[in-house]
Amino acid sequence: MSDTTEAFLRVETFACPMSTCGVPAGSPCRTTKNRVAVQYHTARFKLVPALAKVLNVLTPALRRPGTAWTRLPAPPAATAPTGHAKIGYARASTARQSLDTQLDALKTAGVPRVFSEKVSTRITTRPELERAIAHAADLRASGVAVTLVVHEHKRLGRGLELAELAERLRAGDIGLEFLTGELQGHHDPGGIVFTVLAALSGMEREYIRDKTLDGHESARVRGKNIGGATVTDPAMLSMALHLRDQGQSLRDIAAQLLITQGKKKGKRPSPATVMRMLRDHDEHATAAETNEIELAR
Repeated sequence: MSDTTEAFLRVETFACPMSTCGVPAGSPCRTTKNRVAVQYHTARFKLVPALAKVLNVLTPALRRPGTAWTRLPAPPAATAPTGHAKIGYARASTARQSLDTQLDALKTAGVPRVFSEKVSTRITTRPELERAIAHAADLRASGVAVTLVVHEHKRLGRGLELAELAERLRAGDIGLEFLTGELQGHHDPGGIVFTVLAALSGMEREYIRDKTLDGHESARVRGKNIGGATVTDPAMLSMALHLRDQGQSLRDIAAQLLITQGKKKGKRPSPATVMRMLRDHDEHATAAETNEIELAR
């Protein structure tokens, strides 16, 4: 880190969250032997958005690393924010989904700048969200009050994922607002009410998933098919396995297969259909292999 002085001043605006340290704002981190630590604890400098990806932030010589730790005066209280800025974020799960509804709602809410992307919920790395938070942090550092505005909390995440993001916003003194949905309104990201609501939103998703799986299992027991009509057959599976062994992608495999039965006869299966067919085959093959091993014992 080239600008060590700036780094340690920004780190020390927060108290150290490590239970073995816990020093107040304005002081360097300490060791379990009550000495001034050689570097600030990672959990502490990651609270500063601009330093979140830095490998380490060294304690400067003026803090006298290695000496007995003493409490230093807390930094002066921050001045009241001057002005207020809104930063928008919009996300769609797939390339086929439109962002228009979210973008229109953010525009109506008076959000001048919006960061948007099309990224699946399952992907935790969201470049545009990181850019939005970094931009909000820069504005906040200049003395402006900042609120991150999102159409609905599901665009950010649910459960633990949403709670972790809220903690980052709280640490950066960035407000949060949802325009619609269960958590509609302005929120203190560090507030207990928001934390409970975020956790409940995650439980809701798990509940829906469990009920869906239970329904599928009940249908299978009764001999009913799940989903639409079957479009795959043994010949299609055999060809798909052969093409996969050649290293071809799902899209390429699907383009070479042909549906021979049902309403879609004569058409090509989708890559998603090929993926499910191959996945089911692999699961059945693994289960059969496991049973053979058990019988051999």
